Amino acid sequence: MDLFDGEDHGARVALSDGAWVLRGFARDPAEAVLAEIAGIASAAAPRHLLVPGGKRMSVAMTNAGSLGWVSDTRGYRYEACDPQSGQPWPEIGPTMMSLARAAADSAGYAQFAPDACLCNFYEPGARMSLHRDFDEGDLSAPIVSISLGLPATFLWGGHARADRARRIRLAHGDVVVWGGASRLVYHGVAPLADGEHPATGRMRYNLTFRKAR
Repeated sequence: MDLFDGEDHGARVALSDGAWVLRGFARDPAEAVLAEIAGIASAAAPRHLLVPGGKRMSVAMTNAGSLGWVSDTRGYRYEACDPQSGQPWPEIGPTMMSLARAAADSAGYAQFAPDACLCNFYEPGARMSLHRDFDEGDLSAPIVSISLGLPATFLWGGHARADRARRIRLAHGDVVVWGGASRLVYHGVAPLADGEHPATGRMRYNLTFRKAR
């Protein structure tokens, strides 16, 4: 059984020092959040980025906020404008922003003010390899990660890539918040299993909020 599988809605479960799973925290506002994601995607279409080695990411993504995370053969970085359109990224939706701040506060990180939201679109088979989020200018701020739609297996490792990763089932509305001593922990997502969710169909949406500047 995956770690924490079957935890009740509303449970606040410690992952490690400074890291928490908030079960069902985003479930109630999910419909409004999904509408905001649709608006962001219509303004800045999701795309499969290239990593510096030239491989294509299996997860499609776009951004919202004053900065957006981009990747290509030149490397990883944040940019103020969408490279495809030359236009500023769409604003973070008000429901999304309120939810991210509330989740951070619930996990002990008061006054979280994200300026970037990575919007990830997982179809069955898509995955995210183990990585750390260290391109941000403010590593004192936490990461807030919201899951909507199909369930996923979140991989939670350690401070070295070789550390064994635990497997954590994330369901619709679950939120993971990590910072402090766990801010640079390696994490990822196992290949998404096929399925159908009543709110999103054959799709999982992941919103990752960061303080990039």
